[in-house]
Amino acid sequence: MGSAGNRAMSWLLRDGSVLASAEVADTFAKRARGLIGVRTYEGAMVLPHTRAVHTFGVRFPLDVAFCDRDMRVVAMVTMRPLRLGRPRRGGRTVIEASAGAFGRWGLAVGDQLELRQ
Repeated sequence: MGSAGNRAMSWLLRDGSVLASAEVADTFAKRARGLIGVRTYEGAMVLPHTRAVHTFGVRFPLDVAFCDRDMRVVAMVTMRPLRLGRPRRGGRTVIEASAGAFGRWGLAVGDQLELRQ
């Protein structure tokens, strides 16, 4: 299992149920680094104040969810490495996970998410 460095650890929840452990990239430097160079990843990377992402330097496909300011999922995509994503209307926070994770979690557009420590 890979690691993305020392980040604040939280839990990503939907309707009070834990979906995954979550690392919150709460500074510009942490958001810029994201999952670049990580070999594998379990859990969710939460990028507040982020409207778009890229996968340059990311070694595996990502599930990407765009959430509004209330953490409601407004759009989801799967991105292969070496891709540049586009901003999604209403997106204020991005959640990244290894491709296939959202399917395992049953994540869908419209889901209301929550972060807890």
